[in-house]
Amino acid sequence: MYSLSRRLLFKLSPETAHELTIDALGAGGRLGLTRRLVKQPAELPVKVMGLDFPNPVGLAAGLDKNGDAILGLSGLGFGFIEIGTVTPRAQPGNPKPRLFRLPAAEGIINRMGFNNLGVDHLLARVQSANFAGILGINIGKNVDTPVENAADDYLHCLDKVYGCASYITVNVSSPNTPGLRSLQFGDSLRNLLDTLRQRQEDLTFLHGKRVPLAIKIAPDMSDEEIVDIANILIETGMDAVIATNTTLSRKGVEGMLHAEETGGLSGAPVRGQSTHVVKVLAETLAGRLPIIAAGGITEGQHAAEKIQAGASLVQIYSGFIYKGPALIRESVDAMAAVLRGQ
Repeated sequence: MYSLSRRLLFKLSPETAHELTIDALGAGGRLGLTRRLVKQPAELPVKVMGLDFPNPVGLAAGLDKNGDAILGLSGLGFGFIEIGTVTPRAQPGNPKPRLFRLPAAEGIINRMGFNNLGVDHLLARVQSANFAGILGINIGKNVDTPVENAADDYLHCLDKVYGCASYITVNVSSPNTPGLRSLQFGDSLRNLLDTLRQRQEDLTFLHGKRVPLAIKIAPDMSDEEIVDIANILIETGMDAVIATNTTLSRKGVEGMLHAEETGGLSGAPVRGQSTHVVKVLAETLAGRLPIIAAGGITEGQHAAEKIQAGASLVQIYSGFIYKGPALIRESVDAMAAVLRGQ
């Protein structure tokens, strides 16, 4: 069924196909259809960040930026859903076209630029969905906010979504917002995370619950930079790290149609790079905070490899575009085999 849908959708431009899919999933969720139409994965409960996940395979941020299809996506079998990236104010993102498929490599290049309808719209959609599962909300800064004032945007979004999120992801690693990745390093990262950590404590008291903070990082770093980031995450008391976002590298897609488009590359070509980041993080963190692995999972075995590298949870996006809901079930089964052997 998904194979047929994919053939039809791939005849459309990537962004048109994406919008139609979100609309369909939104409607399917409201009507309770997706869960009935899709075979659900086996149960594989895990506890991470103090949260109980029905299975460790989640949807990465970026697919549902505005929270328009939470129930529909959940019905496909994901153990958790991450929506966003959302910014304080609505913004259109970069000019179109800005999304490109590389089917031969099972890759996608995007330069969307945090296009979204703003945090208030997302908040209304979350409240309307009344979703009972694990919901992550990914927050970022508006493109016209100077990098030196980025903390203001993150704090604004943190305040807004804290009451309705299971966990909150701080996106400092998109390559499509100028200057954003500079926030990943040294004092810039330390100061931002210290600020967010203090606000997290204030909000914990205000709401009577502690919502974990995860930081999403890029794959385009040296081992030394990864170690430095890991140590800052420990020092500032973060709850998790997501590794990784898209890559600026074009290794493995050289010469392909659209390979020279600017933006972040995701899907199969980033798999090895992302898994290496997970390994370095795992060695440095030594279990002091969990790793959520994302990047290049297009088969169930790839999810298992992330667990073997040191991750506690995985997220899929590009692989889901190419393989559909079957990838969720395959990943859960492959991860179950690894976890049983540990």
